[in-house]
Amino acid sequence: MLKFLKGVVAGSGTGLKDLPYNIGEPYPSAWGSWTHHRGTSKDDGSPVSIFCLSGSSAQDGHLAAGRNGVKRLRTVRHPNILSFLHSTELETVDGSMSRITIYMVTEPVMPLAEKIKELGLEGMQRDEYYAWGLNQISKAVSFLNNDCKLVHGNVCLTSVVVTPTLDWKLHAFDVLSEFDGNNENQNGPMLQYEWMIGAQYKPMELVKSDWVAIRKSPPWAIDAWGLGCLINELFSGMKLVKTEDLRNTAAIPKSLLHDYQRLLSSMPSRRMNVSKLIENGEYFQNKLVDTIHFMEILTLKDSVEKDTFFRKLPNLAEQLPRQIVLKKLLPLLASSLEFGSAAAPALTALLKMGSWLSAEEYTVKVLPTIVKLFASNDRAIRVSLLQHIDQYGESLTAQLVDEQVYPHVATGFSDTSAFLRELTLKSMLILAPKLSHRTISGSLLKYLSKLQVDEEPAIRTNTTILLGNIASHLNEGTRKRVLINAFTVRALRDTFPPARSAGVMALSATSSYYDATEIATRILPSVVVLIVDPDSDVRAKSFQAVEQFLQIVKQYHEKTSSGDDDTNIGMSSMPGNAGLLGWAMSSLTIKGKPSEQAAPLVPASAAPLASVASNASSLMDTQSTASGHAMSSMDFADQPEPESPTSTDGDGWGEIANGISEDHNGDKDGWDELEPLEEPKPSPALASIQAAQQRPVAQPMSQAKQPATSSRPKTTVKPPRVEDDDLWGSIAAPAPKTGSKPLNAKPSASFDNDDPWAAIAAPAPTTRAKPLSLGRGRGTKTTAPKLGAQRINRTGSSGGI
Repeated sequence: MLKFLKGVVAGSGTGLKDLPYNIGEPYPSAWGSWTHHRGTSKDDGSPVSIFCLSGSSAQDGHLAAGRNGVKRLRTVRHPNILSFLHSTELETVDGSMSRITIYMVTEPVMPLAEKIKELGLEGMQRDEYYAWGLNQISKAVSFLNNDCKLVHGNVCLTSVVVTPTLDWKLHAFDVLSEFDGNNENQNGPMLQYEWMIGAQYKPMELVKSDWVAIRKSPPWAIDAWGLGCLINELFSGMKLVKTEDLRNTAAIPKSLLHDYQRLLSSMPSRRMNVSKLIENGEYFQNKLVDTIHFMEILTLKDSVEKDTFFRKLPNLAEQLPRQIVLKKLLPLLASSLEFGSAAAPALTALLKMGSWLSAEEYTVKVLPTIVKLFASNDRAIRVSLLQHIDQYGESLTAQLVDEQVYPHVATGFSDTSAFLRELTLKSMLILAPKLSHRTISGSLLKYLSKLQVDEEPAIRTNTTILLGNIASHLNEGTRKRVLINAFTVRALRDTFPPARSAGVMALSATSSYYDATEIATRILPSVVVLIVDPDSDVRAKSFQAVEQFLQIVKQYHEKTSSGDDDTNIGMSSMPGNAGLLGWAMSSLTIKGKPSEQAAPLVPASAAPLASVASNASSLMDTQSTASGHAMSSMDFADQPEPESPTSTDGDGWGEIANGISEDHNGDKDGWDELEPLEEPKPSPALASIQAAQQRPVAQPMSQAKQPATSSRPKTTVKPPRVEDDDLWGSIAAPAPKTGSKPLNAKPSASFDNDDPWAAIAAPAPTTRAKPLSLGRGRGTKTTAPKLGAQRINRTGSSGGI
């Protein structure tokens, strides 16, 4: 018989060493004769609870009841009943004495009395948490009584335990028995182990052992009484000592008092069905219960209900008990986001709740969910991730960013929505420092090269600002290839005044990376022409930059004249360097709002403009100047509006799947193709450079005079300038002189539209005009009559012969 019972209890092994769990410290209290220990799994170290019950012989009544409890707990499954994991029964011999111990392993839980002391809740928050717990226990008791026709027999404070997520669960099934209501006249005991129930918890019919009356009573009669005892112990804060203490109702909430009295009715047939207790709307419907209940049935809600709920959740979470929010709501919210049942506004609530965690807990409970969300196809969630990246970006490790986050974020660079491209660009301010050099050079710079000729002027501007910020994270060779080309060839020649201003300030902020030769031959000639720029802010910044770079060159001259071998001078010796870098940093972290969008620009361009504001001399100040020149220099009024930046059309993050857009051919698109420009020869090169710099001055002036000729259709993906029809046309030449000559060829610039390769057909300016004219002759429609005339001549000559 003993072997059979051991098999029923699922005994495994012959010794405690075979138990796949480690037994830890015990809790101060437990139900009945059991002891409740903390424990961990030997396999993965996960926490568990281990309940132990010992007896001197196999016939011990406590052991028999314990075996019944183990069997019942293993077979009864419910969300509000303790989850069974493992059990074993072990016999130890000490001399002539033998001792039998039952070990039952469950999910990690804590006695309710200990958890209440730990939480220390008071007032309204305490009552709300008690309402949630009683709701769960009532569901468990109702399940046993109404669905399973079982009687627990001893519902009280010690029979309730609490999980790490603060859920209440019912256990202590030692007395659990079937309700035998069919044999009403039978006098035998219905509860085999009723002697284990404390006298203070027994209803009057059980005290009298009136089994006939018990069988005639409804199945919930005994457990309804026990639930009343639990309510009394909860609100009084003391363990029930005698039945008369149940009459003390001073601590019972008024909204629950009537139901409490019905649970403890002296007549078993009139006791309240536990399932009816849950319907008490006045007590059980509070902020905490409603919030948790909504989260648990989230999949049944429609999108409007979800959106409304999650928009209110951040403010609601501040009113709920902090520990319950972090241990119960936060895991529910993270799970719903991971499995796609939560709407995008839920991310705001998740990040707010996560801010209340310690750094270690945040890494464990919040970051894994965020990393998984980057792979989501929901565009709204991805936009929300980028908008709040400043809240969690610093917590991401370099390995996570480089391997798991960036590959998904990078698809936004080529998205059809300008708003998403803008957010992706801004996110790089936080993510780029965590990327490897290989990722920056092989991927990021290619995307930035494309964005610097984006159709949105503000995106081009912020791309220049970002390059100035991440310059310190580029290796020396990449800086040589990228920075000067990006700032002078593109930014300083942009038709958008804030973009030119950003280019000047980016050059100043990164001056420590340029030697004196580069400053004298490439930077100063490009900047000095902007001192007569139509925009006053560009002129002011250009004057400052010219003075700064002239001072650097003067220092170089003084050191070389004095014979000092250390000619490595730069911005590090200039005062105000921190201010320039500080401008670039702050300009990209300021978020633009739709209400801040500028009038002459489309919404996609206006929000980024707010992000180029500086501490010392804000680019936002140039917006008024830019808007003043908008009608005269860029003629934005004639442009059709592009698609809304908030459009959700598309497939999530962008149109690229494996790398850059298909518009770029070859594996070396972007600034990786740029080789260091050849140093010009003494006098002829200087003359060519001077001629090349006429373009930034001439172009804005001509645009001011002829606004119609410089209008740029924003609905196309092509760059705004004619000579930039080819993405790389403006920087393909190896030296500045080769890319600057066509700037003076204004009459021929209008013919470049038909030949996208005309701008880079030959490196020398003198050889470029000839292919343009030839291409123009071949490409016109008048060539057909010429070909026809030649055929007529041939026919006539052959006919003459």
